[in-house]
Amino acid sequence: MSERFSSDFFAGNREKLRQLFTGTAPIVVTANGLLQRGGDSSFPFQQDASFWYLTGINEPDISLVLDKGKEYLIVPGRQDARVAFDGAIDDEVLTRISGIQTILDDKEGWRQLSTRLKRAKHVATLSAAPAYIEDHGLYTNPARAQLITRMKSYNQEVEVLDLSQHLARLRCIKQSVELEAIQEAIDITLATIKEITKPTKLAKYAHEYEIEADVSRGFRSRGARGHAFDPIVASGIRACTLHNVANNGQLAADELLVLDIGAEVDQYAADITRTVSLGTPTKRQQAVYDAVLEVQEFAKTLLFPGALIKENEQQVEHFMGEKLRELGLIKTIDREEVRKFYPHATSHFLGLNVHDVGDYSRPLEPGMVLTVEPGIYIPDEAIGVRIEDDVLITDDGFVSLSDALPRQLS
Repeated sequence: MSERFSSDFFAGNREKLRQLFTGTAPIVVTANGLLQRGGDSSFPFQQDASFWYLTGINEPDISLVLDKGKEYLIVPGRQDARVAFDGAIDDEVLTRISGIQTILDDKEGWRQLSTRLKRAKHVATLSAAPAYIEDHGLYTNPARAQLITRMKSYNQEVEVLDLSQHLARLRCIKQSVELEAIQEAIDITLATIKEITKPTKLAKYAHEYEIEADVSRGFRSRGARGHAFDPIVASGIRACTLHNVANNGQLAADELLVLDIGAEVDQYAADITRTVSLGTPTKRQQAVYDAVLEVQEFAKTLLFPGALIKENEQQVEHFMGEKLRELGLIKTIDREEVRKFYPHATSHFLGLNVHDVGDYSRPLEPGMVLTVEPGIYIPDEAIGVRIEDDVLITDDGFVSLSDALPRQLS
């Protein structure tokens, strides 16, 4: 972990959570667990963002307990074989990172916690997602569900209180140290895009995966841990699939290329998209691009404290409808018609996750970081255009965190 985040940051976040959660119930939050990739190998570990926000710890299977002014970590032991492959967990390191002085092994930690749970009416934790999220086709990390099951095994009557909105409220207002990490991630992303999209360099690529490889190299060489999400390098009709991460297509000079990428620095994400021409853009390609740019500029005028994202999205949708009508893609501005060519939202929160937690019904406040990313996708014409920047809400409006990267098609 970078020295940017001291134990004071995580201790401060725990104290803010205590103050926001006014109840007397114990608070228990779990780290994520490892997920099997195949056989005895796992996918690269990705920590639960809220657990990291409270502890700074990047190890699996650990539990954090906050109870009546006390705090401790429950750390399961590791068998010798696993220690040989994955290493041992050093309690002193956990304390140095998190500022938590009491580290208990699994047996003693659960003895203390179970004693408390047996006489408690409530316990506060983060709710578990369904095992499978059908809309996204995702199996979820089972750690939260297992924690709740284990706590209920000591007291079936204990009521579980969900901390999700409390953590979302805290995490969506970024502290200065978080903004520093986000800005560094953005700067690395911008520098990498600038390097890759130089006309002389862009002309040398033959396949999307060659660009992906240079994105990875650019991120790591500039100090990022890697990608905040799977990079999207999509040209031609492939750019009309929003999350096309195969990146295996052949490049053609008459096509547009969508680069949707973001570096990760100290757990924090950037999310930047640029669309560039692989040759000389046609008038039609330029017209579609200009329409998306106009929509983005309009969307930015709606960003100020007190504005509601949901209302902003409705206004952007209507403005996008006007642009689509001008392009001859629709005849009437109707939601169903607009969404044929613009199927996603304009903004999402950005932070520890690329699609970070936040309450979309809550008015915008200074300290929130959002993306602004309209797009138009025309499969019949093999044209996909998306332009995305990251912005910070301020006292009197917003500042763009990614203005250093030009927005032009060629």
